[in-house]
Amino acid sequence: MLYTAEEVLDFLEEEDVRFVRLAFCDIFGTPRNISIPPAELKSAFQTGVSFDASSVPGFTDVSHSDLFLYPDPTTLALFPWRPSNGRVVRMFCDIRYPDGTPFGLDSRQILKSAEADAKEMGLRCNIGSEYEFYLFKTDETGAPTDIPMDTAGYMDMAPEDAGENVRRDICLTLEDMHIATEASHHEEGPGQNEIDFRYADPLVAADNAVTFKTVVKTAAARNGLYASFDPKPIPGAPGSGMHINFSPESDAGDCFPAFMAGLLRHIGETTLFLNPTTQSYQRLGSRKAPVYVSWSPENRSQLIRIPATTDPQKRRIELRSPDANANPYLAYALLLWAGMDGVKRGMTPPPSSDFNLYTASAPQLKGLKKLPASLQEAAFDARSSSFITKRLPMKLIEEYAARGK
Repeated sequence: MLYTAEEVLDFLEEEDVRFVRLAFCDIFGTPRNISIPPAELKSAFQTGVSFDASSVPGFTDVSHSDLFLYPDPTTLALFPWRPSNGRVVRMFCDIRYPDGTPFGLDSRQILKSAEADAKEMGLRCNIGSEYEFYLFKTDETGAPTDIPMDTAGYMDMAPEDAGENVRRDICLTLEDMHIATEASHHEEGPGQNEIDFRYADPLVAADNAVTFKTVVKTAAARNGLYASFDPKPIPGAPGSGMHINFSPESDAGDCFPAFMAGLLRHIGETTLFLNPTTQSYQRLGSRKAPVYVSWSPENRSQLIRIPATTDPQKRRIELRSPDANANPYLAYALLLWAGMDGVKRGMTPPPSSDFNLYTASAPQLKGLKKLPASLQEAAFDARSSSFITKRLPMKLIEEYAARGK
């Protein structure tokens, strides 16, 4: 629901709200927040709320540590799992310097810039992501174990699927927060689940993704479980991805092929931000996770597949390499810019690879590029890319690259 600042203040009084969480993400997409009482919110809208940015990884040093959070009233949401008396709400925030200028490492602001560029060239792109995650049992102290909550497989039902009730809790909580899901089911791995989102514009989709991970972890904890979004939490089992679906439209006509060509052209140099941990590269290249830069209709062995549809209006591009450790604001921004570059330059995608890449012969694979094979290789590609360095602050790039050292 969209609120103005004045409507938010009225809402807090009417709904007996006692705590307001001002939320933001660090450069790696880790959610962070500060709580203020409702009486302080009017001031927060006008002059912001200060915090120690030197204590947030990748932000600033102690010599220039003050930054300010300015809540975005359009992102107001109640936390349904909190008590009905003394309720708790959350708003995402813009991060600014003391002089009011935007903080350059605010990934939410980076995505806003990408959206503004798309609007300027008459391009619109809805995004819908598919998140996979594992549910593990906890020990008697509540600490996570490496024991999956069940041994079920793809789309199994209860009682084999022990995650059914947890997924229901997650979807109903998201519905209460006005976040629409499309489907949920057990995935291939033991204790592995998937929840898919309905399309939204990029900023809303990223806000929803951050909220989703909080909801999943909260629902898991309330059921005595631990939720992991790591890309390869169980060696030998299927990895967990964050498949991202794009539906681009342009005032200039059909931009679908050119947008896809842009994604393919820039995927290598953006991989550092789509697959940002060493574990990410244990997932790529196995169990339906791509390793080649290729595309094909319906084919789940490819980097990009074009899912079958009975409705031409629902045509979409599914990118299968990202994982849920990615910061969704940075991931969506870079991929939006990549697609825009393809449209702007009139790129044409290569021929489709209409075969199973996991069983393909050497002649079939000849000429296909590969995704970076390690975090170090991905960091090298990002540092060497004018596409990346033109759009992201060098400090942010170096912070990501340092993870591979």
